[in-house]
Amino acid sequence: MNIQQCDIAILGAGPAGLAAALAAARCGRRVIVIDDNPHPGGQIWRDDPGVALPPLAQRYRRAVAADGNITLLNGAKLIARPDAKSLLLETATEGVIVRWDKLILCCGARELSLPFPGWTLPGVTGAGGLQAQIKQGLRLDGQRVVIAGSGPLLLAVAASVRKAGGEIVQIAEQTPLTALARFAAGLWRWPSKVRQLAGLIPQNYHTGAQVIAAAGEKTLTGVTLRSQGKRVSLPCDRLAIGYGLIANIEPAMLFKCDIQREAISVNAWQQTSVDDIYAAGECTGFGGSELAIVEGRIAGYAAAGDGQRARKFFPRRKRWQRFSRALNNAFTLSDELKSAATEDALLCRCEDVRCGDIAGSDSWRQAKMHQRCGMGACQGRTCAASARWLYGWPLPQPREPLSPARAETLIALQAYRPEKTV
Repeated sequence: MNIQQCDIAILGAGPAGLAAALAAARCGRRVIVIDDNPHPGGQIWRDDPGVALPPLAQRYRRAVAADGNITLLNGAKLIARPDAKSLLLETATEGVIVRWDKLILCCGARELSLPFPGWTLPGVTGAGGLQAQIKQGLRLDGQRVVIAGSGPLLLAVAASVRKAGGEIVQIAEQTPLTALARFAAGLWRWPSKVRQLAGLIPQNYHTGAQVIAAAGEKTLTGVTLRSQGKRVSLPCDRLAIGYGLIANIEPAMLFKCDIQREAISVNAWQQTSVDDIYAAGECTGFGGSELAIVEGRIAGYAAAGDGQRARKFFPRRKRWQRFSRALNNAFTLSDELKSAATEDALLCRCEDVRCGDIAGSDSWRQAKMHQRCGMGACQGRTCAASARWLYGWPLPQPREPLSPARAETLIALQAYRPEKTV
């Protein structure tokens, strides 16, 4: 077992994690940044063959690579917490234990999937998932694409689809036009966002519209939309669904950090309820890369004991927190979406559990015990989040191992803490 020691460990190498690493390293702290992707940058600065990284991302990557106080552990997934101040990781070749004095959680977020008939057909993906495939080199020449859900990500995905040669049949935004108009009217406070959106607004953009079904036998052939009380069927080859993001809070729950409003709760210094553990970025609430970067800087300086430098970023954080509130208020999901989750719609695609199968359940635990919900490959990361939104069930407390692991890694964990069982 490879054992490494650092002053500050950072879980996640997205914008928040890289900003936190640079801040802590400037204070002379030894930093280890852990991420399960092969390259730093997270999803927003994803490094793939079809990507031209923005200048800001390139600057951060160069700065981190050049800093002798920072060690990057790429391709490492979190498996367990051996004790109060260590992490068990697994890479492609070995198990790694990282011992730390301070920990900063920059775990990011993932897409929320909401079930409807046909959502598991080949050709249906998450909006961010389709964007990631395009960044990896996927071409969509001549393919008809419907993009549906909520939030600015839909526009960014549409831009990626056009660059990949796809035809946008329609963008179905569930938020009504009145809410979007109020949001747009306040964007003058953030000029950079106005410039971003100005180049993204496409044709065939419809508000107050929701996908309620996908059609096809072996692959997707079309979708049915509900718009202003009417049903409209559209032929298409691909459907990208994005209902917004949910915070990755499982590592924080493993360390018993307080969770509020479905995100990690932090104070003014980005410190969680647990001593020596901080959090920054979208795991504390969705607000975009600008907010993630400034939160990462505050967390990095605070964890390194430099409160004076951390405090300098408080006003900038407040500015982007206002944008975050405006964004989340504008794109709140309508309860009407729940009606698309019919009895026949799959909730847990790993175990083929339909929404109607758990109609008699009153908790996630009961649904899991009686119908095997969440027992598949994703271990409930997709379906438990869907059930939380649909039925109000809280996310289950995560259990170790957090991710599938090799037997030798678990054996080494048991040797490291013989008084416990995995």
